[in-house]
Amino acid sequence: MSASTPQDGPPGAAPPLPSSLPPEVDPSSLDAATAAKVEALIEEEEGAQHRFRGVLAAVGTGIAVVMSLFHLYAAWDIVPTTTLRFLHVGFALVLGFYLFPVHKRFRHRFMPWDALLIAAGVFVTYYLIAGGDDLQDRTIFPETMDLVVGWALILLVLEVTRRTTGWVMPVVAILFMLYAYFGNHLPPPWAHRGYDSERLIPHISIGLDGIFGTAVDVSATLIILFTIYGAILQLSGAGKFFVDFSFSLTGGKATSAGRTVVLSSFLLGGPSGSGVATTVTMGTVAWPMMKRVGYRPADAGGLLAAGGLGAIISPPVLGAAAFLISEYLKIGYLEVLKMAAIPTLLYYASLLFMVELDQRRIGAAGAAVEVPTATPAWELVRRYGFHFSSLIAIIVFMVLGYSSTLAVLYAMGVAVVLSFIRRETALGPSRLTQALASGAVQSVGIAATCACAGIIVGVITLTGLGLKFSDIAIDLAGGSLLGTALVTALIVWIVGLAVPVTASYIICAVVAAPALTKLGVPDYAAHMFVFYYAVLSEVSPPTALSPFAAAAITGAGPYATTLQAWKYTLPAFVLPFVFVTDPEGVGLLLNLTASMTWLDVAWQIILATLGLAALAAACQGYFLRRLSVAERVGFTLAGLLLVFPALLEGLVPWMPAPHWVGLALAAVLLVWQAKGPALSRT
Repeated sequence: MSASTPQDGPPGAAPPLPSSLPPEVDPSSLDAATAAKVEALIEEEEGAQHRFRGVLAAVGTGIAVVMSLFHLYAAWDIVPTTTLRFLHVGFALVLGFYLFPVHKRFRHRFMPWDALLIAAGVFVTYYLIAGGDDLQDRTIFPETMDLVVGWALILLVLEVTRRTTGWVMPVVAILFMLYAYFGNHLPPPWAHRGYDSERLIPHISIGLDGIFGTAVDVSATLIILFTIYGAILQLSGAGKFFVDFSFSLTGGKATSAGRTVVLSSFLLGGPSGSGVATTVTMGTVAWPMMKRVGYRPADAGGLLAAGGLGAIISPPVLGAAAFLISEYLKIGYLEVLKMAAIPTLLYYASLLFMVELDQRRIGAAGAAVEVPTATPAWELVRRYGFHFSSLIAIIVFMVLGYSSTLAVLYAMGVAVVLSFIRRETALGPSRLTQALASGAVQSVGIAATCACAGIIVGVITLTGLGLKFSDIAIDLAGGSLLGTALVTALIVWIVGLAVPVTASYIICAVVAAPALTKLGVPDYAAHMFVFYYAVLSEVSPPTALSPFAAAAITGAGPYATTLQAWKYTLPAFVLPFVFVTDPEGVGLLLNLTASMTWLDVAWQIILATLGLAALAAACQGYFLRRLSVAERVGFTLAGLLLVFPALLEGLVPWMPAPHWVGLALAAVLLVWQAKGPALSRT
């Protein structure tokens, strides 16, 4: 087969597959160099795609639409579990090899080896489905062909993951497989009996404990539906409405620049679930305004990245890892949304505190700026307010008792029907086809990540590494819950430096979370703790894609922007320790213990809010006026006492009622600040 170029086929036969830039971003708002940088950073997360035209584009779109339609059918009717998982990975292999080049130098060309890999993916999928129950029964005593197909599947999964997410995840998976083979040569406590191909390969590639385990199940039943749903919202103009509404609602004052970023990130991030996409969408619109009111490039980029990070923890979509929490804990997705509600609000409250202090630092109060839209907020709601309906519909359907899959399926229907209220938002056949194709393409990288993570999880379950690691973490912390929580957070953070959020959560949910549950932490609190620290990978180099994308837009240095993003997010990420170290901290997850009341939950929320405000002041170095070093230390201590009292209880056991000590210290600092000179406006 000869290589084909993007120009194959008659001109206009089919539109090229879309740019990596989010639909809300007007490419003309960026210069060519910046647009190229931003697109490259997005592709680090989502893979560098071909931009086919003509026949090749039509074929790619057709495969993607078929993938979406199959999963929509599976959500409506019953498809056997193994068949659904096998076909989900099969579609990911076919689309992955068709749309993602082996190397950027071969971009926009369909090469012969891509066709061979696609054929191999189709054959492997057929073999698994045709094998039926007999194949599953042979996982302990496999036939030669079973091993050949198993090895082929593993290699295909590693390659498609490399193409869509980079080389780090496949390398980690290979290291785990080497551990499975040669673990009998390692010293205790890491040693195990060692496994050969006849035991390891079927366990990973055929059974439901490896590639086709829980992660792929969630990807096939929930994640892809939400990516299709998100694509429908994007193509109907919901994202643009949320951004315009935020800018219009906060007005044209300089003091509103940061507030606008916080509000629009919350509205745009909720249905998006993508940190990078939210950052880029907001950055192209908000950076010019932020620049005019005095934000430095690195500060603006840090705030934009922090706002984008909120997309991964914001209901109703959250990040892909949130769906895995539901499956691992065997609870409804509505329960996950409930647990995420208060932490999400506190996260954005923390950002808002930082933004308000920004205004004092840059001294911009009173100036007026031009906003991207002159349409009043009430008028935008009158015209396009129906975009809120489908978001609410998801929650309503789940409250009425529908499963998560049916809830999002019906919400898609609501979004499609309501889009016809206005001509410019109507999802006609062409735009709906584009949405279905886009949703499938967006799910390929997630499906590949889940399949590759399944290799790692398969090794962990086969070798018993998870239980060993829990004991090691607890011993390292001396049996202390606080120490174990700190060790766990560090482990999750380190893993997150190398792999995406979804993979980081999958690995650490199996390896790190059991250490906390062994010490009496409720399983839901342990998993939410791991989830929030996995999210930190979005603002931590070398995978700090959101800050790097923001830096490309603002022109700041990428690492300076990353440091500012850390500053903006630091107060909120102290919060997860409350879930696991404070017996009443689970109230923030809206899970009440037998001894708790809703008044206790309200008290926890008040303390956390005040503590985050104190930590925000310490991070910014401002409150009512510039803080001295001693005042910053005081606000830090007050914030920790309010948000994270177990830290002081663990280090200073004799300290009575840390909450009240923190409140008293904050009150003293507030009075001291009020008596000092007013903040200079220069």
